[in-house]
Amino acid sequence: MRKFLAAPWKPQASLIPHTSAPLASRISVPLSASLLPEALEPTTLSQLSSHEQEAAILDDLLYALMGFEGQYIRYVDSYNPSVEKDRLAGPGFRILPGLDPSLRDLTTSVLKLATYYSAIETFVEVQSREEFGSINHALCASIRKLLKDYLVLVTQLENRLITSEAFSLHVLHLHTLPTSQMMFQVYSLAQEILKKNALVEDDLDDSIDDFDDVENILEQLREGGELAPGGMSKTNRCTGGNVLRLLTQRLSRMSGDPAARALLQTLLRDASRPYMTMLNEWMHRGGIKDPHNEFLIKEQKSIGRENLDADYTDQYWEKRYTIREPEVPPQLEAVRQKVLLAGKYLNVVRECGGVDISTEVHDVPKTFDDPRFLDNINAAYAHANSSLLNLLVTTHALSARLQSMKHYFFLDQSDFFTYFLDLSASELRKRSKDVNVEKLQSLLDLVVRQPGSIAAQDPFKEEVKVQMNPTRLAKFLVSVVTVKGFEDDELNDNASSINYTPSIAEEVNNNPMTGYESLEFKFSIPFPLSLVISSKTVLRYQILFRYLLSMRHTETVLVNAWEDHNKVFSWTHRSKDPMIENFKRRVWTLRSRMLVFCKQFSYYCTSEVMEPNWQRLMSRVDSLNNPEAGPTPGPVTAKVKRTVDELMDDHVDFLDTCMKECMLLNVRLLK
Repeated sequence: MRKFLAAPWKPQASLIPHTSAPLASRISVPLSASLLPEALEPTTLSQLSSHEQEAAILDDLLYALMGFEGQYIRYVDSYNPSVEKDRLAGPGFRILPGLDPSLRDLTTSVLKLATYYSAIETFVEVQSREEFGSINHALCASIRKLLKDYLVLVTQLENRLITSEAFSLHVLHLHTLPTSQMMFQVYSLAQEILKKNALVEDDLDDSIDDFDDVENILEQLREGGELAPGGMSKTNRCTGGNVLRLLTQRLSRMSGDPAARALLQTLLRDASRPYMTMLNEWMHRGGIKDPHNEFLIKEQKSIGRENLDADYTDQYWEKRYTIREPEVPPQLEAVRQKVLLAGKYLNVVRECGGVDISTEVHDVPKTFDDPRFLDNINAAYAHANSSLLNLLVTTHALSARLQSMKHYFFLDQSDFFTYFLDLSASELRKRSKDVNVEKLQSLLDLVVRQPGSIAAQDPFKEEVKVQMNPTRLAKFLVSVVTVKGFEDDELNDNASSINYTPSIAEEVNNNPMTGYESLEFKFSIPFPLSLVISSKTVLRYQILFRYLLSMRHTETVLVNAWEDHNKVFSWTHRSKDPMIENFKRRVWTLRSRMLVFCKQFSYYCTSEVMEPNWQRLMSRVDSLNNPEAGPTPGPVTAKVKRTVDELMDDHVDFLDTCMKECMLLNVRLLK
């Protein structure tokens, strides 16, 4: 195309080192034409005829359209091809003086396409690097297809220039006009993504503030990350859902332009494929394959059920999987909670061996514009919910477990517990710190194995343990109601060892707690039942148990007082002093009224509060025995009447209602 002149100036190309972008060019940047010796400068345009000018400009334009300088078309002085930021913005071109004005206007218009191509080519090389994630890689692959078509067009234009004498600058302009509009859309999108990256990198102070989350810091350290600002740029790049959001927003703005809409739909369709692969893996298997942290679900790998002996619900259920708000594409905004819950449900089922991860997921949408997109999410959510409910209710016998807890904590059919109190009376009368817990545990094991008792038939009796709570029930409830609340993270399964404030935990020496006041049961709940029967719910069971035990013990004391009144000589002997006899009658009346009150109030708590609420809870649990969703998700949307989260809420609401109606949350009564 160009006739090179013999000269001592011989620039050479060289190979540059590899980058993490596998298809990036490794050829060094050509030397700028501004460094060309004067002896090699071409004839000025003013000395050429109009026809010769057009031929020279056409030859140079073909070079410029591929990103190179020509003899008469050069880079502007402010452009430095060795600076990546300049290459990303695209080169500006200048035409040497002397060109005919009519040719200059057409040339300037075509040179915009050359700027777009050079900038897009650099954008593809930069965004294809490993750290920019699979969504950017897919977008760059789609753009690379467009660049291939573009180069085919340049080749065809060169062929026309060589073979056709009628080929002119005007014809070249007409042929490149549709491509120029297409390349402008891609260029604008690329600049918007680069602008997003630049804005994030400039705002380092905000990114440092976002690192106050200790869990995220620890997670990054475990993954070998850095805490310095330089190490934060990975989390602040425009990747994943952010890229899809920009594409969607731009598609919405360009909805009136058919060509731009078709182009952006193609780019969005191709860019969303890796995201949809991750979404399908999460929705249908409960797994996350997200090496670049660009999926809307974030996994806290440091939180695992094997490391949580105390509480699964607080950590494993609520914090292991969370939503990355910036990574949520607009297409998933309305269903992001379903996406989160479906994967969480399936993840639990998978960890219990209920999901076959060896088979591939077939017949699922691969892109956002698939008409089955929302139906797939709804069906997967229904299937995951049904699978976990079946695992909890059928496989792990949730109803039987709750019924067992009712026997121990609510003293339902509690003949074994009465026997236990009789055997351990001597030990429970001691101060709580002097009580031999091992002895109480042995007595409880003996009682629950007694033939003929309800507990002897209980398959979960081995999981009931005795422990002593060092805190008075009333003071603990006051602290919960007035200060902490039941949702405080400290209220875990080891509630008996909570570090309370000294005013609550330390008891005055002249009023020590007895074993009756400190006794409580601990129930070991295996995974995944611990999702429904969490440590917070067990804590509520323990509060209600201690409350019922206190009434049972008070009733026993009053009955013992009645026996004393009928056996002890000082009470049975009729005194001649009328004042003493009057005092005895008053004591007998008070004891009788107190005993009646204890029995009536105990009856109210058990029969009018706990039992009706219990029946309502069990009716909801029993209704889950026949889940509606089928064994595999299908294309038809399944309706979900009951979910695992609703079951958890029902359980907590049941216990809170019992506590409220038993007046355990009334601060005035507690004080």
